[in-house]
Amino acid sequence: MSGERNLLSLPSFGRKFPKVSYNDLARATCGFSSSNLIVKGTYSSVYKGELFQGRTMVAVKVFCLETRGAHQKSFIAECNALQKVRHRNLVPIVTACSSIDSNGNDFKALVYEFMAQGDLHELLYSTQCDGNTSTRSHITMAQRLSIAVDVADALEYLHHGNQGTIVHCDLKPSNILLDDNMTAHVGDFGLARF
Repeated sequence: MSGERNLLSLPSFGRKFPKVSYNDLARATCGFSSSNLIVKGTYSSVYKGELFQGRTMVAVKVFCLETRGAHQKSFIAECNALQKVRHRNLVPIVTACSSIDSNGNDFKALVYEFMAQGDLHELLYSTQCDGNTSTRSHITMAQRLSIAVDVADALEYLHHGNQGTIVHCDLKPSNILLDDNMTAHVGDFGLARF
């Protein structure tokens, strides 16, 4: 199979992405298993998964099918925001999927690079249990400053550095994701405004 057949041209993004189906994403997340569920929100759920024969760790954001119409608006808003942005401190998108699930229902998902260190809220407020004691995760002042600078860079880019101003509208610690190097990436553009 040629490389061109494995690519999906999404008009809303204007660039090539690997083509994935509902079945690909279901396999990657073990059937959208609760053991792979990272977070469940009002309009979407995010699952950890492995795509492309386990070579790529991803976060699959599945838009809620129960909330009629709302997932469509959120999916379109996020696609519109993502078509205009590329920055080192924004969560990188891998691909998108607009398909039909195994029950014949509308299925929409965005696939992002997996951020191994989780989100900032979890890092700041979670506790780790060591036997009989419970301690908060420790994050150094230098790491905090670096995260603040990363977020500020992302916001400066969204507000002034691209073809139009984008206002995130939902910036909070749980929407700031951290990679292996503790570099912060702003995510979740479902409420973004132009």
